[in-house]
Amino acid sequence: MIELTLRTPVALDAIRAIAAEVPEILVGAGTIVTPHQVERAVDAGAEFLVSPGCTPTLLSAMSESGLAFLPGTATVSEALAVLETGHTEMKFFPAEASGGATYLKSIASPLPAARFCPTGGITEASAPSYLALPNVGCVGGSWLTPADALVNADWERITILAAASAALS
Repeated sequence: MIELTLRTPVALDAIRAIAAEVPEILVGAGTIVTPHQVERAVDAGAEFLVSPGCTPTLLSAMSESGLAFLPGTATVSEALAVLETGHTEMKFFPAEASGGATYLKSIASPLPAARFCPTGGITEASAPSYLALPNVGCVGGSWLTPADALVNADWERITILAAASAALS
């Protein structure tokens, strides 16, 4: 599974290429911030969507796309708004800046239906504290693909980081 963020001019082309050339990878589009991006990501072959935040219009567009998606939330009010629409799985972003694992632990009891994928500032060292929470199903982090490893095409390093991350609990 890989999420490509729509923060570069080639992101949609990359999604299209991965979907066509590496069918065993579940490819998704992240940093979805407009309904138009939902349409473009679907057309490019994205199989899931992730947003850093969520408005009613964006939530509706993601829902209507037919794809799995994680609407972004950072506050209890935002999580409640998403829960009101019947969606229970959410992104928690920016996790570390918004209170981190301590924050998610504190809202687990009052929002028992909500489950989160925290991202934003998560490291390999901090990931286990999130994964230990009952309201966290997974975490996201860029430690898997350090910029220098990408520039140097150090796929062995990225493979090692991915294996270590998959073993986290």
